[in-house]
Amino acid sequence: MVVILPEVSRTLNEYLLVPNLTTEECTPDNVDLSTPIVRHPVGGESPLRIAVPLVSAIMQAVSSPRLAIALAQTGGLSFIHQNQRIAEQAESVSAVKRHKAGFRHSDINTKPSATLGEVSRLLRAAERDIAVVTDDGSPGGLFVGLISTADFHPHRHDLNDSVESRMRPAAGLVTAPPTISLSDANTLIWDHRLDLLPIVTADGHLASIVLRRDYELHKQFRTESIDDDKRFRVGAGINTRDYRERIPALVAAGADVLCIDSSDGYSAWQRNTLQYAVGELGGVVPVGAGNVVDGRGFRYLADAGAAFVKVGIGGGSICITRDQKGIGRGQASALIDVVAERDRYAQETGVYVPVCCDGGLLADYHMAIALALGADFIMLGRYFARFDESPSNLVNLDGQLFKEYWGEGSQRARNVARYDQGETELQFEEGVDGYVPYAGSLYPNIARTVAKLRATMVSCGAVTVPAFHRDAVLVQVSQQSYEQNGAEVRLRTGSSTQ
Repeated sequence: MVVILPEVSRTLNEYLLVPNLTTEECTPDNVDLSTPIVRHPVGGESPLRIAVPLVSAIMQAVSSPRLAIALAQTGGLSFIHQNQRIAEQAESVSAVKRHKAGFRHSDINTKPSATLGEVSRLLRAAERDIAVVTDDGSPGGLFVGLISTADFHPHRHDLNDSVESRMRPAAGLVTAPPTISLSDANTLIWDHRLDLLPIVTADGHLASIVLRRDYELHKQFRTESIDDDKRFRVGAGINTRDYRERIPALVAAGADVLCIDSSDGYSAWQRNTLQYAVGELGGVVPVGAGNVVDGRGFRYLADAGAAFVKVGIGGGSICITRDQKGIGRGQASALIDVVAERDRYAQETGVYVPVCCDGGLLADYHMAIALALGADFIMLGRYFARFDESPSNLVNLDGQLFKEYWGEGSQRARNVARYDQGETELQFEEGVDGYVPYAGSLYPNIARTVAKLRATMVSCGAVTVPAFHRDAVLVQVSQQSYEQNGAEVRLRTGSSTQ
């Protein structure tokens, strides 16, 4: 007989936080947003934590090496998408792991024989103003110089001229050996007013670079997600079809954590994948699972060894699973149910399995609501797709800038491995293809979002995420409350609601 739950399916938009007492110690500077993202003993330390509880979605339009590096710099984590060949995904993971905090793998390189036109296009496409010149144009070639937008002008110089004709030769540049400390490298940068310091081996090969910009970012965020070797952390998506080949390749590439990418995680296929990772591979890398919308799904995946469990079906801005299949649950209701089961599971087993809120977040304050309801961290697609660092194209539509954004269930993505439709091709779409308003660089946007989360937690009297879980007070919002909050006010030119 059919089971009908005695509830109304609620979204995050239907709740507001009620302020608690704010003490003298409860200030934005004292708020600690760090959170565990993989399972650990209750009362013990998680082997993998992030300083900012935000991770990027496992999507082609969102998670690229460039975004992964930027997000790791600000304290979050990115999951490189799995809807690509194994070798390509492994190379993307390796590209992130080649970057150490402060010491970057050089990814904008050219050779002396290249033309000024070619380097101009390279810099414009990468949105950078300086390139490293090596003998063969590779990131590990013999270092021969630097060329920047200050060294030539496309309207003054012949773009068919060689890079060598306008570059600054290595002999006249400040460089440093690989043995230099980051502190000393930054001293050289400031003493010599450099934007980029090449790190060069004894035989003249380029080893890495240090950027002035990274120093400034470190001073702003101070919370990079790095491993024991000071390399940026990065995650990767996997599926339940080729996991026996994909997981070992991603582990070899250096992935810090994996996640099964599926629209519906309450399945024997995810259990089998987890059992392979935890059993046959001996748990060499933590693997998260999902998505689920109730305690049954959470318990099933936790028992199978999931490092964390993602919550949410159909709530994403680009997802139409609810429209196509009638499957899903309001994100708030799903979180409430799963979080209660997570806490029961922790009490019964002594193991805490973090919960990730994935979808249903249309505004920054929804992130605070999700954390208050018990989510340990939040996965975001649309939010990150808007930024310079996402891999999608920037387009101008009727004078307004947008970034392309498409769902993994769309015909554009054709992510068959994510959707169990019983075929080798998508039979119907569970995502759409569209645009999101362009929002500029990730860095100031993350800073603004973090500031909002800190301010919200201060108003709720909490300085840690666990305290927020424990002490938050929420209330459902009536239609009248929406109408009152939405009273029309004509904004002055230049006003913003960001």
